[in-house]
Amino acid sequence: MGDETSAPPKPNPASAGKGPLLQRDYWAVLDDCDHSPSEVMDLVALQFCSFPPPAIVRFERDDEDVPLAVGDGMRIDIRGAGRCEVRVAHRDTNSITLHTLEGHPEAGRITFGAYRNVEQRVVFHIRSRARASSNIRLAEYVAIGEAMQTSTWTDFINRVAAALGCTIAGEINAQVEEVELEEADTWSGLHQPTFLARGD
Repeated sequence: MGDETSAPPKPNPASAGKGPLLQRDYWAVLDDCDHSPSEVMDLVALQFCSFPPPAIVRFERDDEDVPLAVGDGMRIDIRGAGRCEVRVAHRDTNSITLHTLEGHPEAGRITFGAYRNVEQRVVFHIRSRARASSNIRLAEYVAIGEAMQTSTWTDFINRVAAALGCTIAGEINAQVEEVELEEADTWSGLHQPTFLARGD
């Protein structure tokens, strides 16, 4: 008999999930920031695994000495939800987009981006468009998903700011809304960012 190897997990777009599709936005203006948006994202691409709060979620990758690039995978250990994976779906000067793989509690995409606002101040912004990956996951997703998401991504923003030597202007903004499924949330949109970050 020949050697049997397990196939890598497949992408899991939001269209394959269950329950409401939620768009979650977390963003902050970075004060005292001497870095351009592209430099912010270069740091995020290189040190991504150091920014999520380890008490909630841990990210691991095979080579943490090189920046994230399209096709790179990361293993995740989520408190209470177990281990799963994501893959880099899109990378440009101002953003990185990940999509979930089968086995992840969510189905969808998340984009991390930096850009300048109308006042030319640097903004770091995270937007996910995702839903529960299965009916089994739906109840826990509704019950505890929101608090964990908010804690994870607000901490992520705080840690990015600290690594840059910046402070947060005011507070970190958080917004969640139920949205309609779009083509970008299907198989054909796997490699599209959830928002466009422009301006360096």
